[in-house]
Amino acid sequence: MEQPAETSFSSTSSSPQSIASDVSNQIWNVPNTLSLIRLVMAFAVGILIEIGMYRLSAVLFIVAVLTDAVDGWWARRFNQVTKLGRILDPFVDKIIITAALVALTGTPNSQVSPWMVTLIIGREFLVTSLRAMIEGAGGDFSARQLGKLKMVFQCLAVVSSLCLLAMPYPWLMVLTLVLMWLAVIVTVASGADYVVKAIELARKA
Repeated sequence: MEQPAETSFSSTSSSPQSIASDVSNQIWNVPNTLSLIRLVMAFAVGILIEIGMYRLSAVLFIVAVLTDAVDGWWARRFNQVTKLGRILDPFVDKIIITAALVALTGTPNSQVSPWMVTLIIGREFLVTSLRAMIEGAGGDFSARQLGKLKMVFQCLAVVSSLCLLAMPYPWLMVLTLVLMWLAVIVTVASGADYVVKAIELARKA
């Protein structure tokens, strides 16, 4: 049976130069490069919010979120899924949301409350810790549907809040409040879902 390319490093016919090239390709491929670009965008979004450039920060945030879909598709389509990418992609997702929400908590009339952001960030710490524990023991702790839905509502809430700050219409205030509450509810539900899964996996171990 043919071995995957990334396991061929042990072959005696591989030269040091080819091994170095393979390792470089595993790190500096398109998906991982896009993830690093998104990381820079995340910090830029936070800075733009703080200096009051809400329209530009909204556009940059949307571009960063869409880029996430592109790098995931590229990795699957061209078989460029790497161990680094599996760590880097969700990490950057969390930084993008965190940077935007933390910046919005310090912005008057954003409709983003500090307790909401604390709860959202706390959930991320909890799930990350559970994933490290389960996968470190050899279990499968891949993303679940509620986790993906949570990300959708959080992104919609951020964009709505930024639009509200740029265009303070009453209907946008209501929409932002609704989306933030939905984001919080789905975040809590998602965290509980992961806890239940972790308990089930721990019992099977």
